[in-house]
Amino acid sequence: MFYALRPFFVLALLALTFTHAAEEPIRIGEYASITGKEASLGQSSHNGTLMAIDDLNAAGGVLGRPLLLITEDTQSKPGESATAAKKLISRDKVVALLGEVASSRSLEAAPVAQLAKVPMISPASTNPKVTETGNYIFRTCFIDPFQGPVMARFAQEKLRAKRVALMVSNSSAYSIGLAKFFREAFTANGGTIVLEQKYAEGDKDFKAQLTAIKSAGVDAVFNPGYYNEGALIVLQARDLGLTLPIFGADSWEAEALIELGGKAIEGAYLCSHYSPADPSPRVQNFVQAYKKRFGSTPDSNASLGYDSVLVLVDAIKRAGSTDRTKIRDALAATKNFAAVTGNITIDAQRNASKNAVIIQVRNGKFKFVQSMTP
Repeated sequence: MFYALRPFFVLALLALTFTHAAEEPIRIGEYASITGKEASLGQSSHNGTLMAIDDLNAAGGVLGRPLLLITEDTQSKPGESATAAKKLISRDKVVALLGEVASSRSLEAAPVAQLAKVPMISPASTNPKVTETGNYIFRTCFIDPFQGPVMARFAQEKLRAKRVALMVSNSSAYSIGLAKFFREAFTANGGTIVLEQKYAEGDKDFKAQLTAIKSAGVDAVFNPGYYNEGALIVLQARDLGLTLPIFGADSWEAEALIELGGKAIEGAYLCSHYSPADPSPRVQNFVQAYKKRFGSTPDSNASLGYDSVLVLVDAIKRAGSTDRTKIRDALAATKNFAAVTGNITIDAQRNASKNAVIIQVRNGKFKFVQSMTP
C-alpha cells in the first residue's frame, strides 16, 4: 500500500514545491535615513515606499508574487549606505535597491549596486553624479542642473533679486552641486553672487556668516542645504534683523523645517517635486490614503518614495521577469509613466524628466505657489 501510493506523494510534494516557488516574494531592498539628523526626510520617503508596497500587494502583487520590502537604516551617517547595500544584495538577494534621499549617501551605495549589476532607484537624490555612476543607477526625481536654474529664475522673476548671497554646506555633495548650478544660471542672466558663506552639516551657529551677509547689501539668500540647518539659518537671520527673503531647495521640504523654524520660517520659499494641493485625482487619492494611514499630509519625499516603487514594479511587469538585467533594461525604457509626482520619462542619463514646483510656508503649512521650468 505504501509503495503503491508513493508516486502520488512525490507528485504532491512537487506540486507544493512549485506552488511555493511561484508565491515566493519578490525581494526589494531599501536603504533610508530612518534615524539621525535627516530622519524627517528618510521617514517620509520610507512611508511612501511602504505604502506603495502594501497597495500593490493588496492588488495581487506582481507576476503572481507578493512584494517583500527589506529596509536598512543608514542612520543619516556617512559610510552606512554602502554597508546596507552590500548586505541587501549579498545576504537578502534583493532584485533591486531603492535609496537614498541624500545624494552623498546615494553616491556611496551606487558603486556597490553598479558592480553587482543590481538596479538602483534613488527617490530624491538630485546630484547628477548619482546616475553618472553607471547604467544600473536611476532616479525618479529631477536633478540639480534642472533645480538650480529653476531657483535662479524664481529669484530673479518672483523675488526681483539682483544681488544674492549663498549659504552652502561644504560637507554635502548635494549642497555644493546645487549651489554651482544656481550660480551659473543666476549670473548668466545678469545676476550677481555677492558672497558665498560656508558651513558644515551639523553646525548650530551661523551668526558669523549671517553677519557678513547682512553687511553685504544683498537682496536675498539662497540656502541649498538640508532643513535642519536651513531652519536655524532663518531663525538666526531674523534674530540679527535680516528681513530679506531666504529661500531653499527640495531638501527643505520637511515638517521639521516648520517645527524648528517656527514663526521665523513664515514666508520662506522652496523648490519641490509635487504639491499635495494638486487637484488631479492621482495626487488627491494618494494624499487622502497617506493621511488616513500616517495622520499627516505627504510631502515630496513621501510621493517620490511611492513613485520609486511604482516605476520599479512597472519595469518588472514589462520585463516579465525578476532578472536584474531585464529589469534594468525595462527601467531605461520607461516613457511617460503616470506617477504621483507627474509623468515620468527616464532619459538617456537615467534621470527623470519632469517639472518643478515652488511652494511657500504660509500659516505653518506648505502651500503651492507655481510650477516652473528653467
